[in-house]
Amino acid sequence: MVNPISHKNKLKKGLYIVPTPIGNLGDITFRAVEVLKNSDFILCEDTRVSKNLLSKFKITSNLISNHKFNEIKNLSKIINLLKDNKIISLISDAGTPGISDPGAVLVNECLKKNIDIIPLPGPSAVTTAISVSGFSNKYLFYGFFPEKKKIIKETLSLLSNLDLSLIFFVSPKKINKVIPDIKDCFKDRKILICREMTKFYEEYLRSTVKELKLFDIEPKGELTVVLSEKKVNKKILQILNESDKINMKKMINKLSTKEITDIISQNSKVSKKEIYDYCLKLKNEK
Repeated sequence: MVNPISHKNKLKKGLYIVPTPIGNLGDITFRAVEVLKNSDFILCEDTRVSKNLLSKFKITSNLISNHKFNEIKNLSKIINLLKDNKIISLISDAGTPGISDPGAVLVNECLKKNIDIIPLPGPSAVTTAISVSGFSNKYLFYGFFPEKKKIIKETLSLLSNLDLSLIFFVSPKKINKVIPDIKDCFKDRKILICREMTKFYEEYLRSTVKELKLFDIEPKGELTVVLSEKKVNKKILQILNESDKINMKKMINKLSTKEITDIISQNSKVSKKEIYDYCLKLKNEK
């Protein structure tokens, strides 16, 4: 049963981190609406974008523009308001604030000043994308790609060693610039490109990285890119057990390396290469 907050006096004083819809305005939670309605101030990444959402739900709280270019300048003013027991909510244009959006600076300052921070659960492009990917739910969210091409290449090369699903945010202007590096570093993986999630024209483009092509026309809307976990040949990861090794030692003087390899591989998940290499090792030890 929904238990809406009817008045700001029932709200704990502090900074509220309030997720907003990533596209479809119907995805906002009852609690988020009530917290925003009962806030003394709402910090908005772009007041023009936020007004569309706030007006729909008849939220008339005072707005403060708070984006990456002025969040440091705003810091002392907002901290003073919080110290004065004002209820302040932080929202971004879409999704959860502080996740590749402004907010981290204010959150860290509140921690230093022992000001309560109250997070609300809600929409997130990250979890929305991974939930429909079909990839491993053990994932790493990187955020937006670095700006410099050299750093992009170095970053992707490093991440390619992780056996995890990987999630990135990409602007439509940048997607064609990063696709060649994705293809170079993640050849054996699958990829999901999510566009306009939760909106009327939402689109989910699935492919292997190997078959991934450049966009003929610059796509509209921010993109969320999900790469599958690293493809691992589990057979190669198998190691010879002690029983196999003992049997191979018994055969080493009677059979050829190839014959031993063929016999052991019939009842073992170990790769023929590993069996063959162990045979060579035994022969060299003679």
